[in-house]
Amino acid sequence: MRTTTAWLLAAASLWATGAVAQVPAAAPAEQPAVASQEKDALKGYILGPDDVIEVDVLGQPEFKTRARIRTDGMIALPFLGEVKASGMTPISFGEMIGERLRAGGFYAKPIMNVEVVSFASRYVIVLGQIANPGLQPVDRSYRVSEVIARAGGLRETGADYVVVRRASGEELKLPFEKLAAGGPEDDPMIQAGDKLFVPQADLFYIYGQINAPGAYPLKPGMTLRKVIARGGGLTQSGSEKRIKVYHDGEELKVNLDHVIGAGDVVVVGERVF
Repeated sequence: MRTTTAWLLAAASLWATGAVAQVPAAAPAEQPAVASQEKDALKGYILGPDDVIEVDVLGQPEFKTRARIRTDGMIALPFLGEVKASGMTPISFGEMIGERLRAGGFYAKPIMNVEVVSFASRYVIVLGQIANPGLQPVDRSYRVSEVIARAGGLRETGADYVVVRRASGEELKLPFEKLAAGGPEDDPMIQAGDKLFVPQADLFYIYGQINAPGAYPLKPGMTLRKVIARGGGLTQSGSEKRIKVYHDGEELKVNLDHVIGAGDVVVVGERVF
């Protein structure tokens, strides 16, 4: 009983770190709550070819193995030889390995740690003006907004839409406003193999007697008044009557309600004292 308690304390300590997915195999009656928490945490990622996994028996360093799942779905493990991993979740795979080790007499009550070190078989590609672009593993169908949230959300420089290219070649252009406030049809499901791309927003440029001159993302319907506010407002020397707007190098006749276009340059002049 003392040995069992020590193993349970060690398992609880590893679980608290969040570093590995722990899968009790043939769990004794003393730890049903631990098993339930572990199963909830892994959320059913399906292992597949080229995923790299680490399989470990708690307290048995001779068994620890890190391997890439082959194209035939198999990996080699100590004592057991070739074992199929593809098509299983880390939970079910750990339970199966633990049961085989117990049935073979290698360990009495093995506690399995199964960690997916590298996700390669089921993922979507997120690119562009996203906080954390790259591969996003998917263990189920996610909506576009969920994938963007998992990738850290949009950068300020991002456009107001996302382009989704399906694995089938179909391409969708989805406005973020509808993703946030629309119905399910405005926020479609994403499947493994899809690509999401958020392009850089169109820019406007503001210089002269402005508190924060520079280039800024252009939002739909931005007027000259809003552009000045986005640039931090006029300096004490700036004058609303001496503002010039250039589009493709040509000066426009504008007022404060003029809608600024992509690439427009706003120059705020100094007032005459």
